Amino acid sequence: MKTDCSNLETIMVHGSGEWEDQTGCISVPIYQSATFKHKGLNKSTGYDYSRLQNPTREELEKTIAKLEGGKEGIAFSTGMAAIDSVARLLKPGEHIIISDDLYGGTYRIFEDVYKVYGIEATYVDTTNLGKIRLALKANTKAIYMETPSNPMMKVSDIGKISALAKQNGIITIVDNTFLTPYFQRPLDHGADIVVHSGTKFLGGHNDTMAGLLVASNDELIEKLRFTQVSIGASLSPFDSWLILRGIKTLAIRLEKQQENAKKIALWLKNCDFIDKVYYPGFKDHEGYEVSLKQTSGFGSMISFTVKEKNIVEKVLAKVEIITFAESLGGVESLITYPYVQTHASIPEEMRNRIGVTDKLLRLSVGIENVNDLINDLNKSLNY
Repeated sequence: MKTDCSNLETIMVHGSGEWEDQTGCISVPIYQSATFKHKGLNKSTGYDYSRLQNPTREELEKTIAKLEGGKEGIAFSTGMAAIDSVARLLKPGEHIIISDDLYGGTYRIFEDVYKVYGIEATYVDTTNLGKIRLALKANTKAIYMETPSNPMMKVSDIGKISALAKQNGIITIVDNTFLTPYFQRPLDHGADIVVHSGTKFLGGHNDTMAGLLVASNDELIEKLRFTQVSIGASLSPFDSWLILRGIKTLAIRLEKQQENAKKIALWLKNCDFIDKVYYPGFKDHEGYEVSLKQTSGFGSMISFTVKEKNIVEKVLAKVEIITFAESLGGVESLITYPYVQTHASIPEEMRNRIGVTDKLLRLSVGIENVNDLINDLNKSLNY
């Protein structure tokens, strides 16, 4: 068994510290088995069927729990499967408050899937505690926030919101996909559940999909685990191994990506074609002080609006090193047009109100040479 350690960089490389193998292999094996042999009646090795648990997935779950400072992690087949399990904590007639600036898929699942089952959602600016208070109802059971939010990079105060939630007997759920536990640990600030699209920064290579939840409350863990097992949304052994492998380099990738993002955000801010840049690392960003309090970094996600709509199509067609594609968090830089891609499910009125207009672009900065990335943007804007 590995020596226990509290430093995140070491945990990322070595894992939970609980896994060991008699062969001495350094990499956790991929236990590509659907079922496991019983030694006799009522005699189990602890593994029966891979939908229930698998040694490779178990190591990932223990690792993410340790990184987030939680009691247990639960690994799902996709990020949306993880969010679906969170939604299933609510019963018909109950109410949830959700960040108004959020990934379109999250909006879709609450509006188009769970609304018909009598689950009510109210979308508010969670950076404003007063608006959250006004949205509270007698049947409110949870607050769900993205911070920084997607794609407007709004920063919500996890500690204050969690304290308000506890005063009202409701749970707090934080999507930590953009920053990961390396830059932000929501449970340390009072949150009850942390959500990750493991597809993004945790995996880091745009080659697999995964979703992860972390919690410390036994009752919540039991409910979330029951849903995972019952609906069969468990992460496969191979994909679990890919996420574990990605986590090993998470710290150095994020540091490089953030370094690149800071330089690109500053360059965009001084570009004649750009109207506004949204990056939490700017001192004039509305959430800057909150970020300093609850995070150790600003991440590598940037959104920006261009001055003329025609610039959008030109940039998306002309970038060469930066790839026009959905998703984020990989080693390759990706640029996305939220208005018609990631946020198309959100009503136009709501999109425009929160700033997701037809002039907004979102950039996920990778680990390439930053001068090459800036030159690529410069050429596409000046073409």
